[in-house]
Amino acid sequence: MLPAPTVPPSLLAVLAKLKGCFTTPTFQTFAVLVVGAIAQTGRRTVTGMLTAAGLQQCWPHDRAHSFFSRAAWDADLLGIVCSHVIACLLVPEGQPLVAAVDDTLFKRSGKKVFGAAWQHDGAAKTPRGTGRGTCFVVLGLIVHLPFLARPVCLPVMARLWRPKGEKTKVELAAAMIRTLSACHHRRRIDIVADAAYHGRPLRGLPEHVTLTTRLPKNAVLYGLAPPRTGRRGRPRIKGERLGTPADLAETLVFRPFAVTRYQRTDAVHIAERRCLWFGSLHTQTVRVVIVADTIPGRPLLVLVTTDLTSTAAELVARYASRWSIEVTFAEAREHLGAGQAENRTRRAVERTVPFALYCYTITVVWYTLHGHHPDDTAERRRTAPWYITKSEPAFTDMTAKLRRVIIAARFSANNPAQPTDDEIRAVHHAWAAASANSP
Repeated sequence: MLPAPTVPPSLLAVLAKLKGCFTTPTFQTFAVLVVGAIAQTGRRTVTGMLTAAGLQQCWPHDRAHSFFSRAAWDADLLGIVCSHVIACLLVPEGQPLVAAVDDTLFKRSGKKVFGAAWQHDGAAKTPRGTGRGTCFVVLGLIVHLPFLARPVCLPVMARLWRPKGEKTKVELAAAMIRTLSACHHRRRIDIVADAAYHGRPLRGLPEHVTLTTRLPKNAVLYGLAPPRTGRRGRPRIKGERLGTPADLAETLVFRPFAVTRYQRTDAVHIAERRCLWFGSLHTQTVRVVIVADTIPGRPLLVLVTTDLTSTAAELVARYASRWSIEVTFAEAREHLGAGQAENRTRRAVERTVPFALYCYTITVVWYTLHGHHPDDTAERRRTAPWYITKSEPAFTDMTAKLRRVIIAARFSANNPAQPTDDEIRAVHHAWAAASANSP
């Protein structure tokens, strides 16, 4: 029988909430790879995860590879279960779920890597802004943790997009949003996205789902449909043409607001109007929110939303929280090695990146529930005194603490063949009771 892995009890308590997504042997492999992905400080290849878990000489490496390429588990289902854990433990009851959707490129080389192609790379450092790799559309829940001033985006779903595939990025995002809304049908869900995510696939979202995105400069807006006249013929489904966002801004009245975003409070001027974005969302009533620094002035930010109840300041702050998904992408790449696995087959490629992103979610959940201590930041400043402005733990601090817990569990775990102290005391009590009752 293969030796069992050593998983810290606190981490195992978090992973146990996801156990229903796997069979018993597959869950054991999943736990090993999660430990390896977090404990590994080198490249997070599949064998690198197995090595960091300390089982490279005990388990065949094919067991780790087959977890991604052949094992019976569903990445979307695992992400949905993660979303329920987040909603139950990190989001206060009664508050809506805020989710961000975006796409990112994970660079890959090799001609036989499924889905790899030359495409746009928002994080590229070259003037062309392109890279070769696999692109994933990611949906994450944005949460506010008690020990952080900034919001954190925790990935709960990710799907591979191919440039010549059957579905567009917006269609993949719409499918994930509908899946998330069906699994959280009792809670309101507020989606935030950048200007690339709009169009026909996002029409007709469930009633408890709102969408807030940045309005393109060339969008054409129309007034609401006028009331029916009672005459014969087809009634009008849109009002007068309002023009582009720049045209609309010239006709609106701006009012001062205080908006809290990016960990600061800004004094801005906001104007808004209800109208139709007919070319994208058809006849659904939307609100256009225009944010400017001065009056008159060029609009700095133009938002369109299907949320008709929240205040304009709340919408601007909600959209600003979208940046947390970009931070998640950078930290998942740098500190968890997302995209470094070198597998090539379709199922392996489609599941390895979501697995790495879920490890990010698991790490933050573990730290929130079991790892955080008020003295963590002070200890970090003591060991690195140049961080004079550091006031809260970063994701690197979370992973470092979890790694220490993993190492401590590996070297201080009890030998299964040896009795524990409680077991020894229980035997002694049993002997004493048997001696007292004996004739």
